[in-house]
Amino acid sequence: MADDVAGITPDRLRSFVERIENLEDEKRAVQEQIKEVLAEAKGEGFDVKILRKILQLRRKKPHERKEEEELLEVYMAALGMM
Repeated sequence: MADDVAGITPDRLRSFVERIENLEDEKRAVQEQIKEVLAEAKGEGFDVKILRKILQLRRKKPHERKEEEELLEVYMAALGMM
């Protein structure tokens, strides 16, 4: 096998591919753990949909949350939902 093909070193390419595969495996494991925690929370009576919404909101900066909440209120008022 040639040392490189079109400037690509097979060992370097293989290294990237294997690292990505390992990270994908880790990601699946973490996703499974999250699923288990959510199932546990649901088993204790928590609403999983609301927990996911809280997680989504916590990832945002305070000013982003405030802006989103204000816009939601404007839209709801315009639709007569308030």
